Amino acid sequence: MAAPIIRIRDLWTQFDQFVVHQDLNLEVRQGEILSLVGGSGSGKTTLLRQMLGLEKPTRGHVEVFGEDIHRAGGARLRQLRNRWGMLFQHGALFSALSTLDNVAQPMRELGVLPEELIRDAALLKLDMVGITPKDAQKMPADLSGGMVKRVALARALALEPELLFLDEPTAGLDPDLSESFVSLISSLHQQMRLTVVMVTHDLDTLFALSTKIAVLADKRVIALGAPKEVIALPHSFIQRFFLGERGKRALEVLREKEMETNHGK
Repeated sequence: MAAPIIRIRDLWTQFDQFVVHQDLNLEVRQGEILSLVGGSGSGKTTLLRQMLGLEKPTRGHVEVFGEDIHRAGGARLRQLRNRWGMLFQHGALFSALSTLDNVAQPMRELGVLPEELIRDAALLKLDMVGITPKDAQKMPADLSGGMVKRVALARALALEPELLFLDEPTAGLDPDLSESFVSLISSLHQQMRLTVVMVTHDLDTLFALSTKIAVLADKRVIALGAPKEVIALPHSFIQRFFLGERGKRALEVLREKEMETNHGK
């Protein structure tokens, strides 16, 4: 079996006397869409930032592509970061740059590509997420919320990453836009053979995309597996989170879609 894309071992995160993670272990394998879920204070976003090398755990190891990213030097860490993309919750586009220039920025930072190639590649990435050349000239302030998400996704994919991180990808979108964005992520996951790590509290997004779910509770990963396996576990948090009214509605929608797909075949 191939080595995991991400491997977290014996991780502790502590702020003064407050322990967030304690002996946390997790593996993400190639091609998976793994969702991190947990209650408030469980450290989902902190763990995501540690995978990105933006925060350092108190102790333990975070290996990405086989390297401990918190021991990698500056130049090596930059090389590793070129192999992943990040979609931030609110897009985090540069307000002073056009849509096109936002997507082109990661390519320009490499300092090796001609400008004509950068422009063509940026337009191609925008086309992949449904943004037209006309909209590529707009400033972020002139974009709708759904368009901001798509442009931010195009930027995250600018360097043809192997690994994609998503932080609440459908937050702030109405149901129709959310469903459309989920379909886009699913399609790109297949086209680009991506491995995806996602933090989301939206159960519709969770069930529609996840191949695996990691549940954070009790300062560690208490469950890791396919959605149907995880929700069958008797832990109190899992039962509250997945099998409340919201969870039941999301599961019912998922079952209906599976039936429609099977019937179509």
